Amino acid sequence: MFWLIWSVYALVIGVWVLLQRSAPVATLGWLLALAALPVGGLGVYYFFGPQRLKRLRNKRLRSRKSSRLRMSAARLREHVPAATVRLQQVARLVSRTADFPVSSAERMDLLVGGDRTFDSILAAVRAARHHVHLEYYIFEPDRTGTALMDALVERARAGVKVRMLVDSMGSKKIRRKFYAPLVEAGGEFAFFHPSKIGRRLRPVINFRTHRKILVCDGKVGFTGGVNITDEEDKRVMDCAYHDVHLRLEGPVVNWLQTVFLEDWSYALERSHPVEPPDLDELLPDLAEGQHAVQIVSSGPDNRLEAIHRAYVAAINAADARVWLTTPYFVPTEAAMTALTNAALRGVDVQLLVPEKSDSFIVTMAARSYFDELIACGAKVYEYRARMLHSKTLVVDDCLAIIGTANFDHRSFFLNYEVCAIGYGAKLNGDLATQFVLDLENARLVHYERKQRFFPRLGDSVARLCSPLL
Repeated sequence: MFWLIWSVYALVIGVWVLLQRSAPVATLGWLLALAALPVGGLGVYYFFGPQRLKRLRNKRLRSRKSSRLRMSAARLREHVPAATVRLQQVARLVSRTADFPVSSAERMDLLVGGDRTFDSILAAVRAARHHVHLEYYIFEPDRTGTALMDALVERARAGVKVRMLVDSMGSKKIRRKFYAPLVEAGGEFAFFHPSKIGRRLRPVINFRTHRKILVCDGKVGFTGGVNITDEEDKRVMDCAYHDVHLRLEGPVVNWLQTVFLEDWSYALERSHPVEPPDLDELLPDLAEGQHAVQIVSSGPDNRLEAIHRAYVAAINAADARVWLTTPYFVPTEAAMTALTNAALRGVDVQLLVPEKSDSFIVTMAARSYFDELIACGAKVYEYRARMLHSKTLVVDDCLAIIGTANFDHRSFFLNYEVCAIGYGAKLNGDLATQFVLDLENARLVHYERKQRFFPRLGDSVARLCSPLL
């Protein structure tokens, strides 16, 4: 009888897993693991297994974008006359996978460190006259978070429309007492994917909004790696994370706004996206800027993996250099192949990661890839001063990426992420300069490092968990 029950269970769970059409390795892993967990495996897979999410999108927002897509190639050629065919192909790939055209920025400022970032954010919020929109993975009710919340409450009382969206797991310390003054002042607050059972019987555990977006009056926008927490402000904590953020002005802010508005509508659990009545103020027509910039977003509701593909395509397009900074280096096979191929064909490939990240298992998994990279000619550096949290890519002299996405499976496939791609010398040069400065606090990792047996075994075991990290 036991074997009959187990066979029926294995058949049911096998069909369920196969219909998800996940990567073959992940599918086989789930099949083997669940087969060894009679009956209980159903619950494990139900709550923690891969899920498909569907989101309806605001048709008017998408139509506004579609009307401008045809301008992408022309704008890129205008702002970056030296753009290679492969560079244009990267822009086209992003347009087709994320549905965002190449836009432009009148101003583009790299903000190094949480202190500069928070000062700039507070100044933008205090200057807002129509609206302030925020979306964050981590928003802590600490000194930094309280200062920003106080500024938001003051703006809401002044009649500015404030909408605040935070991830329910990343910002789990937030309680109603913290955001109640904002709501009482006329602002709006929402959690993204609350862990409780809501409109869906199956709670969403994995799919988090890892985005960091702030938009003021539709004219000023911010994105990058900096969360709202004391852990990123060296003025509060000596060991604060080392990170970078981006401040944007100009038409490109429309596309950061679009990402926020669609997430906001989705988070409010509306069956159909509601078009904001003040859309013209939220997405104003702004004069073209001199910097070509493209927003790229991705998430589990889009299987085209826009950010993953953008990274791989950009690396494959490199002729001279690929400088990658990431706090969590757990590459996919495609991303690892792109890096090693670039190094083998003579491109200057340099990887900068923290010596110790805030995740022990991720640190071990990352180190398991070092020898292969170094053997192919890449240079690997470990940042030693503090926890490195920057997420940037510099390719040749005219492409750069900065955003919320780590170079790992979770950011590429599970989280909602957003990045800005700069075409031209401005962002590329700023990030390259910062990369060189960061190397002053890093050590070069040598090939075939001396490791004891058990640490080496631990790195290898951690690597097996790469698709789950």
